[in-house]
Amino acid sequence: MTRNPGAPNRGATPDRWSTGRPAGTHREQAESGPDQPAPDQSAPNWWAAAAGAAAALLGTAAGELAAAFLSPSVSPLTAVGSAVIDVLPPMVKDAAIAVFGTADKAAFFVAMTLVIAALGGLAGVLEVRRRYAGSAVILAFAAAGTVAVLASPQAEQLALAAPVVAGVVALAMLQVLVRRCVQAAAAPARPAVPAQDPARRTFLLWLGGTAAAAALTAVVATSIRSAQQGAARLRQAFKLPAPADPAEPIPAGATLPVAGLTPLVTPNPDFYRIDTALAVPVVNVDQWRLRVTGMVEQEVELDFDELAGQELTERYITLCCVSNPVGGDLIGNAKWLGWPVRNLLARARPQAGADMVLSRSVDGWTASTPLEVLTDERDALLAIGMNGEPLPLEHGFPVRLVVPGLFGYVSATKWVTELKLTRFEDETAYWTTRGWSARGPVKMSSRIDTPRNGARLDPGQVDIGGVAWSQHTGISAVQLRVDDGAWQDAELGDPISADTWRQYRYRWTAPAGRHRLQVRAIDAAGMVQTGESAPVVPDGATGWHTVSVTVA
Repeated sequence: MTRNPGAPNRGATPDRWSTGRPAGTHREQAESGPDQPAPDQSAPNWWAAAAGAAAALLGTAAGELAAAFLSPSVSPLTAVGSAVIDVLPPMVKDAAIAVFGTADKAAFFVAMTLVIAALGGLAGVLEVRRRYAGSAVILAFAAAGTVAVLASPQAEQLALAAPVVAGVVALAMLQVLVRRCVQAAAAPARPAVPAQDPARRTFLLWLGGTAAAAALTAVVATSIRSAQQGAARLRQAFKLPAPADPAEPIPAGATLPVAGLTPLVTPNPDFYRIDTALAVPVVNVDQWRLRVTGMVEQEVELDFDELAGQELTERYITLCCVSNPVGGDLIGNAKWLGWPVRNLLARARPQAGADMVLSRSVDGWTASTPLEVLTDERDALLAIGMNGEPLPLEHGFPVRLVVPGLFGYVSATKWVTELKLTRFEDETAYWTTRGWSARGPVKMSSRIDTPRNGARLDPGQVDIGGVAWSQHTGISAVQLRVDDGAWQDAELGDPISADTWRQYRYRWTAPAGRHRLQVRAIDAAGMVQTGESAPVVPDGATGWHTVSVTVA
């Protein structure tokens, strides 16, 4: 029987890709002379990697789009990302916060995208070398997404559809693009216009189209997810009730007239946000419940309407993140509206021996708060309002904890759904299992806001200004020194309360030259801020904030 040279190569083994080109074509081209070069054998590695990356990114975007429709609260990307964050060493997280600050989540999403593209590229290369080897990588990644979604506290049954969609789309596009890649690589090289070969042109069009589809799908998924957040609409519709115990007016002398000084009250959009939620949890306020469980005489449950109907307290309270370095900006002051936690705990009647409240967020995050600070006379609140409006979604809507005197990692649970009475010796919270201290009282500190480090100043009078805080104790004095000279008292703004920071100003007659400025605070109990430097781990940074300036 005569072999038909125009028929497809049907002799390829099942684990190899067939180019789909006529058998014998390469040999005939090679024999036709030096003007007909052999196929470019180096192309498949680069093109296969690009094909795999595009397929993986399109699959990921398709999964996010499916989640936007079916499971706004959790998606494969956020579920996998949260799982990765949970297993990262604390030093990695600290480094990310130190480098990126409140942009840490955006940086993490960029890193995840690069990792997905790299894994997809590996899958493409493996698929070209051995059929279905790359598909196994895609399947493993889809399986990881499924497991992560299942493990998410916010997962519903429909949430499982999203990683399935992601895997199916990624697998299908991997097969299509790799086949096009193999066909393109088998084409003879044309040095002048290599992209004009029909097979290569087709592959590049498919590759570019897939990449564009991935980007467009991701944008659409983000838009739909944002538009579908019913919590945002409910938040807009909710009107804060008037407080039964309103905050005292801010004293007229609390704000000092210093250019570049941090505002006394931090606007909501500028308030720092550090948490482990890659995507803001979507909480239906009509379905929200808060349960008090554990070592109590009577378990208690209340809904949002019942909470909002209580006699609410309004207070200015400064919150600080334990990851805030000396001189850092992971701190803010706001007017909070909420119900004192002690009133709720009084209903539950804590049992003897309980010394800790393990608060839990809707996304599973936990914090360990000493029971005594939630039952004493400080203004620990179940907050529903922030600076005169309902809590922003990213700051815990509908309800969060606000506790004066403690770092946020042991107190400031956002999207809170449970308060469990227990003991420190019996249970640990999210960060304490990762090497941080269990109680986390805020340390007295101070900061120079102006002039900035490295600033160039004119000789003469210069206002040095900033803020100082010693939560639930209060600041009695702030002192500045220049070039290791004697400490000089600064002018203090009037205090709002012991639970907020205070502004200060020091008028310095600046001589020419390079100078070193340092600040320290003294609290209401007479304790002087330590100058001993300590890192943020395990219970907050210490040291004097120092800036260098040039006067010329």
